[in-house]
Amino acid sequence: MTGRSTVPAPSPSRRVVVTGMGAVTPLGADLATTWERLLAGESGIRPIASFDASRVDSRIAGEVLDADPSRVLDRKGIRRTDRATQLSLLATREAMADAGLPERLDGPLADATGAFVGTGFGGATTIFDEIRTYVERGPDRISPFFVPMAIANMTAGQIGLVLGARGPNMATVSACASGGHAIGEAAESIRRGDAEVMLAGGTEATVLEGIVGAFSAMKALSTRNDDPAAASRPFDRNRDGFVMAEGAATLVLEDLGHARARGAQILAELVGYAASADAYHLTLPAPGASGAVRAARRAFEKAGLSPDEVEMVSAHATSTPEGDRAELGGLHELFGERGAAPPVTAAKGALGHTLGAAGAIEAALTVRGMVEGRVPPTLNLDDPDPDAAGLDLVRGEAREGTFGVALVNAFGFGGQNSVLLFRRWDDA
Repeated sequence: MTGRSTVPAPSPSRRVVVTGMGAVTPLGADLATTWERLLAGESGIRPIASFDASRVDSRIAGEVLDADPSRVLDRKGIRRTDRATQLSLLATREAMADAGLPERLDGPLADATGAFVGTGFGGATTIFDEIRTYVERGPDRISPFFVPMAIANMTAGQIGLVLGARGPNMATVSACASGGHAIGEAAESIRRGDAEVMLAGGTEATVLEGIVGAFSAMKALSTRNDDPAAASRPFDRNRDGFVMAEGAATLVLEDLGHARARGAQILAELVGYAASADAYHLTLPAPGASGAVRAARRAFEKAGLSPDEVEMVSAHATSTPEGDRAELGGLHELFGERGAAPPVTAAKGALGHTLGAAGAIEAALTVRGMVEGRVPPTLNLDDPDPDAAGLDLVRGEAREGTFGVALVNAFGFGGQNSVLLFRRWDDA
């Protein structure tokens, strides 16, 4: 082995495939457990356990209860990393194992592998803890690790440090579109020849009193505290806001030629990605999700596909009144002219809203669904919004079939939109 890079010259014909996935969510500490419980219609929403929630209006959340950072970090490493970083490292280690990559990269493969990780808040737990220390004990008691634990890019940085990825390394910070943007931009890095492999995804750990209180002050959260499992209700007429959640997911993206050369499994191909801005409002989506529709149309154009070819949609669908209504309008705009709308699912009914990790988690679940030929049901979709008329919302039980092309939406405050298009792998 030498230290010489194997990153190739740019080529417009480079194809990007998914060769591994991992996830840590309120439904489980790995992707397989999350998937099984999602298909079974189980909920990961519970009364908040990590802090005394009596002072906030929304006292429920999707917390990750069984993640063990010692699987990837020693005691010193755990003390020096934020929870969001720990969750991402767990998801990334799982994804690397799934892809048949070593626990730590070395040599040319390390040089040719990068990491893009999206997050909305970065090291939020560290920020709140250290500000409390400053207020109660003074600035001389602040940890020297405050900054490297808290800054938003440090999760991607730690993937390099702990797992050995020495290629392009950065964070995407675009609120709840962050995970989708990280995956899309990572794919573009491979296409333009900057990397052979990218560890791409999102992470968030914001079940904290200050953040839950802040979203409660915006009236953005559900207050269905007496029935946590039924609180997150994407596209349901009786939705009253989203449920805060935490989690992480990572996809291993790889140049097709590189994946074939090393005999890797191929799960799906990422054929389209686009981003846009609403330029409309601080928090509300543009009417009819017009910005998201523009992003979708650009993704179709780049992929050489049309909306008629989509056979599965993973909706952003946070369970807020205005957000879901706008997305339904966008889905009508994209698919209203075809004979039958594609099946639409929304994982946040079971998971809650993991903010910057949401797009990545839902991308992993979408690819898993394409591999297994199943679209998970949307939990708590008992009485569909009238604006959903004519759309095929999956509820009750999983939908089985062959799903050749899937669309994944992820939208964020500030009017930021990400759309990903995956194609089922058939060794074409």
